[in-house]
Amino acid sequence: MEQEITSQRVQEFSHLELIAKQVVEGFITGLHKSPFHGFSVEFAEHRLYNTGESTKHIDWKLYGRTEKLFTKRYEEETNLRCQIVIDNSSSMYYPDVKKPSLDNLNKISFSVYSAAALMYLLKKQRDAVGLSIFSDSVELQTPARSSSVHQKLMFHELEGLLANIDRPMKRTFASTSIHQIAENISKRSLVIIFSDMMDHAENTEDMFSAMQHLKHNKHEVILFHVIDRKHEIDFQFENRPYLFVDVETGEKVKVHANEVKDNYIESMAKYRQELILRCAQYRIDFVEADINEGFKQILLPYLIKRERLH
Repeated sequence: MEQEITSQRVQEFSHLELIAKQVVEGFITGLHKSPFHGFSVEFAEHRLYNTGESTKHIDWKLYGRTEKLFTKRYEEETNLRCQIVIDNSSSMYYPDVKKPSLDNLNKISFSVYSAAALMYLLKKQRDAVGLSIFSDSVELQTPARSSSVHQKLMFHELEGLLANIDRPMKRTFASTSIHQIAENISKRSLVIIFSDMMDHAENTEDMFSAMQHLKHNKHEVILFHVIDRKHEIDFQFENRPYLFVDVETGEKVKVHANEVKDNYIESMAKYRQELILRCAQYRIDFVEADINEGFKQILLPYLIKRERLH
């Protein structure tokens, strides 16, 4: 019975996996036309040749195609443990999108597609990957594994997030959840976080303490700060009255957009700057991830980070 259930689930993942494959292959095609041509398509099997190394492992066929020297990389050299962490609180469901697609994204669907693309890359590189999902508590925590069945089960969990249109109001308690996630990652890992970091902890120090906890446990961390920059940072609304609704509490405020714009922008800029400074202080890679700017802003920083780790 258990095998039947697993088999049925495996068949359900093809849609998101195909999208992930499409995103990654499109990115790789663009990569070869960019100044970052030094990255190999065969990420798992090769690394750049370093002058002075033995030439016996150079892949001459790949040299013929790229005119760059790569050496074959052995499996023990490629193994990386990665934990992908997704904020699933109500604020991540902004803007309201009924049918997410690559051309119609909100913050949660952008995070899901980004995570799926990273999982596809990690699988190609024979790396182990785990998935954590949190909102007001940790909703899911899987260990990092490299098997195909484990990857498909994670795709299943991600598909569930895309299908969760009628999301109940759940506030973000990133600080509490990240502390718990940090405790449950047993081995040194690359931790990739997708969150808008709109924490409702009484003291923002709690959130920064949670981020520091990950570094204290010797993890490498990339924070993708997922935002709709046009509205959430630049506050580009028409000059007319709006009814703004807090998607996490239901609180409603009716105001004229221009009356609050300057104060809002100033407040958000101050918070964002503090977040960037704290990440720099704790040696956490901070990447602003605007949902309107595509997936290169996710995949390229990941590849650069991975190259540095090796």
